[in-house]
Amino acid sequence: QVKLVESGGGLVQAGESLSLSCSASGFSFSSLTRGWFRQAPGKEREFVAAITWSGGKTFYADPVKGRSTISSDNAKNTVYLQLNSLQLEDTAVYFCAAGVGYYRSPNEYDYWGQGTQVTVSS
Repeated sequence: QVKLVESGGGLVQAGESLSLSCSASGFSFSSLTRGWFRQAPGKEREFVAAITWSGGKTFYADPVKGRSTISSDNAKNTVYLQLNSLQLEDTAVYFCAAGVGYYRSPNEYDYWGQGTQVTVSS
Protein backbone atom coordinates (compact mmCIF):
# COMPACT_ATOMS: atom_id res chain seq x y z
CA GLN A 1 0.00 0.00 0.00
CA VAL A 2 1.42 3.33 -1.08
CA LYS A 3 1.40 5.79 1.74
CA LEU A 4 2.87 9.17 2.68
CA VAL A 5 2.61 10.26 6.29
CA GLU A 6 3.48 13.74 7.50
CA SER A 7 4.40 14.59 11.07
CA GLY A 8 5.79 17.48 13.05
CA GLY A 9 3.03 20.01 12.76
CA GLY A 10 1.68 21.88 15.73
CA LEU A 11 1.06 25.22 17.37
CA VAL A 12 3.98 27.62 17.55
CA GLN A 13 4.47 31.30 18.18
CA ALA A 14 5.54 33.71 15.51
CA GLY A 15 9.28 33.72 15.08
CA GLU A 16 9.72 30.14 16.16
CA SER A 17 10.77 27.15 14.05
CA LEU A 18 9.22 23.86 13.12
CA SER A 19 10.46 20.73 11.40
CA LEU A 20 8.12 18.62 9.33
CA SER A 21 8.78 15.06 8.20
CA CYS A 22 7.18 12.93 5.55
CA SER A 23 7.79 9.20 5.44
CA ALA A 24 6.89 7.03 2.49
CA SER A 25 5.94 3.39 2.59
CA GLY A 26 4.91 0.94 -0.07
CA PHE A 27 7.21 2.49 -2.62
CA SER A 28 10.54 4.21 -2.90
CA PHE A 29 10.30 7.86 -3.74
CA SER A 30 14.02 8.32 -4.08
CA SER A 31 13.52 8.43 -7.86
CA LEU A 32 10.77 11.02 -7.66
CA THR A 33 10.60 14.72 -7.08
CA ARG A 34 9.33 15.36 -3.57
CA GLY A 35 7.44 18.47 -2.72
CA TRP A 36 5.74 20.27 0.11
CA PHE A 37 2.55 22.20 -0.40
CA ARG A 38 0.25 24.02 1.97
CA GLN A 39 -3.35 25.03 2.05
CA ALA A 40 -4.85 27.69 4.26
CA PRO A 41 -8.60 27.89 4.93
CA GLY A 42 -10.41 29.29 1.93
CA LYS A 43 -7.30 29.27 -0.24
CA GLU A 44 -5.94 27.03 -2.94
CA ARG A 45 -3.16 24.59 -2.32
CA GLU A 46 0.15 26.31 -2.96
CA PHE A 47 3.68 25.19 -3.59
CA VAL A 48 6.16 25.56 -0.73
CA ALA A 49 9.32 23.65 -1.63
CA ALA A 50 10.59 20.73 -3.69
CA ILE A 51 13.66 18.59 -4.02
CA THR A 52 14.68 16.56 -7.05
CA TRP A 53 15.07 12.82 -6.93
CA SER A 54 18.84 13.09 -6.74
CA GLY A 55 18.62 15.73 -4.04
CA GLY A 56 20.79 17.90 -6.19
CA LYS A 57 18.29 20.69 -6.71
CA THR A 58 15.91 22.41 -4.38
CA PHE A 59 13.20 24.94 -5.11
CA TYR A 60 11.33 27.28 -2.83
CA ALA A 61 8.32 29.51 -3.09
CA ASP A 62 9.07 33.18 -2.56
CA PRO A 63 7.13 33.46 0.74
CA VAL A 64 9.40 30.87 2.42
CA LYS A 65 12.64 31.40 0.55
CA GLY A 66 15.52 32.10 2.88
CA ARG A 67 13.79 30.75 5.97
CA SER A 68 13.04 27.18 4.98
CA THR A 69 15.06 24.15 4.00
CA ILE A 70 13.91 20.99 2.27
CA SER A 71 16.03 17.88 2.53
CA SER A 72 15.69 14.16 2.10
CA ASP A 73 17.09 10.94 3.42
CA ASN A 74 16.63 8.33 0.74
CA ALA A 75 17.79 5.54 3.02
CA LYS A 76 14.89 6.40 5.34
CA ASN A 77 12.50 7.17 2.50
CA THR A 78 11.80 10.46 4.23
CA VAL A 79 11.69 14.08 3.20
CA TYR A 80 11.92 16.99 5.63
CA LEU A 81 10.92 20.62 5.70
CA GLN A 82 12.50 22.98 8.19
CA LEU A 83 10.57 26.20 8.67
CA ASN A 84 12.18 29.09 10.51
CA SER A 85 10.98 32.52 11.57
CA LEU A 86 7.40 31.38 11.23
CA GLN A 87 4.82 34.02 10.47
CA LEU A 88 1.07 34.13 10.96
CA GLU A 89 0.68 33.71 7.19
CA ASP A 90 2.40 30.32 7.40
CA THR A 91 -0.64 28.87 9.15
CA ALA A 92 -1.95 26.08 6.93
CA VAL A 93 -2.19 22.35 6.47
CA TYR A 94 1.10 21.17 5.03
CA PHE A 95 1.15 18.28 2.59
CA CYS A 96 4.01 16.30 1.18
CA ALA A 97 3.82 14.82 -2.28
CA ALA A 98 5.87 12.83 -4.76
CA GLY A 99 5.79 12.77 -8.53
CA VAL A 100 7.69 13.03 -11.80
CA GLY A 101 6.27 16.17 -13.33
CA TYR A 102 6.82 19.89 -12.96
CA TYR A 103 7.72 20.48 -9.35
CA ARG A 104 5.63 23.59 -8.80
CA SER A 105 2.28 22.22 -9.96
CA PRO A 106 0.25 20.09 -7.54
CA ASN A 107 -1.38 18.40 -10.53
CA GLU A 108 1.98 16.86 -11.45
CA TYR A 109 2.26 14.88 -8.24
CA ASP A 110 1.01 11.31 -8.02
CA TYR A 111 1.24 10.62 -4.32
CA TRP A 112 -0.01 12.75 -1.43
CA GLY A 113 -0.02 12.59 2.31
CA GLN A 114 -2.97 13.47 4.51
CA GLY A 115 -1.41 16.68 5.72
CA THR A 116 -0.27 18.09 9.05
CA GLN A 117 -1.59 21.28 10.61
CA VAL A 118 0.79 24.13 11.32
CA THR A 119 -0.67 26.99 13.34
CA VAL A 120 1.32 30.12 14.08
CA SER A 121 0.08 32.39 16.83
CA SER A 122 1.09 35.93 17.69
